[in-house]
Amino acid sequence: MTVLLRNRKPGRITTLEEYRASGGYKALEKVLRELSPGEVCSMVLDSGLQGRGGAGFPAGRKWMGIAPDAPKPRYLIANADEMEPGTFKDRVLLHADPHQVLEGMLIAGYAVGASHGIIFVRPAYGRIAEILEREVELARRANLVGPNILSSGFSMDIKVHRSGGRYICGEATAQINAIMGLRPHPRETPPRTTEKGLWSLPTLLHNVETLACVPHIIANGPEWFKGLSRSPSGSGTKLYCVSGAVLRPGCYELPMGTPLREIIYQHGGGLRQGRHVKACLPGGASTRFLSSEQLDVEMDFEGLRRMGNRLGTGAVIVLDDRTCMVKATLNLIRFFSRESCGWCTPCREGLIFARELLERLEGGSASPEYPDILRETARGMCNAFCPLAPGAAQPLESLLELFAEEVMDHIRKGGCPLKPLDQ
Repeated sequence: MTVLLRNRKPGRITTLEEYRASGGYKALEKVLRELSPGEVCSMVLDSGLQGRGGAGFPAGRKWMGIAPDAPKPRYLIANADEMEPGTFKDRVLLHADPHQVLEGMLIAGYAVGASHGIIFVRPAYGRIAEILEREVELARRANLVGPNILSSGFSMDIKVHRSGGRYICGEATAQINAIMGLRPHPRETPPRTTEKGLWSLPTLLHNVETLACVPHIIANGPEWFKGLSRSPSGSGTKLYCVSGAVLRPGCYELPMGTPLREIIYQHGGGLRQGRHVKACLPGGASTRFLSSEQLDVEMDFEGLRRMGNRLGTGAVIVLDDRTCMVKATLNLIRFFSRESCGWCTPCREGLIFARELLERLEGGSASPEYPDILRETARGMCNAFCPLAPGAAQPLESLLELFAEEVMDHIRKGGCPLKPLDQ
């Protein structure tokens, strides 16, 4: 069943009129006229909705982290930073149906008593920022955003904040610092952002896909939402980004828990004739490689956790049998080392050191002790201040675990043993 992308149209967004004709903003009306903030929080908690930005924390539990007597004003941030390599679901979602996200923000804002909403947009999404600014203004004119929404007494304004850039701005506390005009270094927690976030006031921060699920939960009920999943531990649908060696790369909305093999071969179209899956990143660049023997895993938070992996953003990156795994990992580590904010030593120094070792491996100047040094470096990166370096360590650790023989071949043969892709 298509839920989040049901209004998707080729080449253009869904207008406010079209969204309302499809039932849009009915959930907001129901909330404002029939439900208390506590009842809304309970519905979201009962639905099993988990954060779609990567952490998978129960959304309802996060909402309940803002106490009824917490200070005001309170803030809500929709995270559309989306700089995880291989991830483009938020771009697709916002291009398809921006009012779905706005309605989710308004419902969440009502539930936690927020009066200010902010959509944090990455620099490369300039067109999305323009769309959101226009559609927020249209919603404001329709009394759906701003003071006394739908004559209910609830008021909440929404503004679009254009990021200055850098991957670290996607981390919750760094994003809060960035919005306040500070250097986007992560903060030490506790206290949680739901207690002290923007300007030390309660702040709820969610990925835009998480917020887009909220109107459907209110409109159809928690049990309906849980029933959309194919796995008993999941709930709802999920936007899976499929890229790499597949014939049909794209963003697919499927039931949570859809097997990875089905995503690759049925929806992604499989690989070119004569090619085979060598490895796969199931949730973006900061997850562990899976081998071709592990493709039957259920793509939900619990299914991948049991395998010692993470669903992350649900970005499936497929690598075929002609791919050099050392080079693929080096490409990822180069990205992470460039995007480090430099705040802590394990990230700042560890990523650069890992990059240099992998460059020597690929270039043919490595010695037999390099794999052990890389393992120790990856362990040290897991002591970083925020999740950036531990996430970057995931593909590196799984390279050394799953493809140890290929790594040693680079050492024995003085460089990459694989032929170029055009041979």
